[in-house]
Amino acid sequence: MADIKDPENTILMELKDGTVTIELLADVAPQHTARMKELARAGAYDNVAFHRVIDGFMAQTGDVANGNMEKDFNIRLAGTGGSDMPDLPAEFSKLPHGRGTLGAARSANPNSANSQFFINFKDNDFLNGQYTVYGRVIDGMEHVDAIARGEPPMNPDRMISVKVAADANGAAPAADEPEADATPEAEGDGGE
Repeated sequence: MADIKDPENTILMELKDGTVTIELLADVAPQHTARMKELARAGAYDNVAFHRVIDGFMAQTGDVANGNMEKDFNIRLAGTGGSDMPDLPAEFSKLPHGRGTLGAARSANPNSANSQFFINFKDNDFLNGQYTVYGRVIDGMEHVDAIARGEPPMNPDRMISVKVAADANGAAPAADEPEADATPEAEGDGGE
């Protein structure tokens, strides 16, 4: 199990074979990190297909408009949309696109990233400085490696659920948060 240092900036992605733990890099790409957490908290990434998976390169997902496999899914449209929020400006850094890093998918316009992202299967240095890196897999990369390949895959895999670790059931409260009282108080007259 992953050693989660910052639950507020950690994503738990449930795939068919198990959980992938992703450390978000809020200090490097704060707007991309915030967007991923906002969409995860809204449940927008749940059931979204991996629509473009290239062996030896990367697995792309995150089309919250057209990629939900439980809602009017058409694999031909998956990868063409994003969220209803504005596109994000590029947050390029010196971080390399190494194995297990998350990159923001975008069009030819560097400031067009929205909800789609990819996870690198290997070091892809040719992407350095051209796509925003905003996270890295810290546990469960073997589950990413097992995602069905194809452009698009004949039987695509999906993100079953995507959650911020701080919100996940059984998550420990942050150090500055008091633990919840074991006995809930009833609403009403207060019993006095």
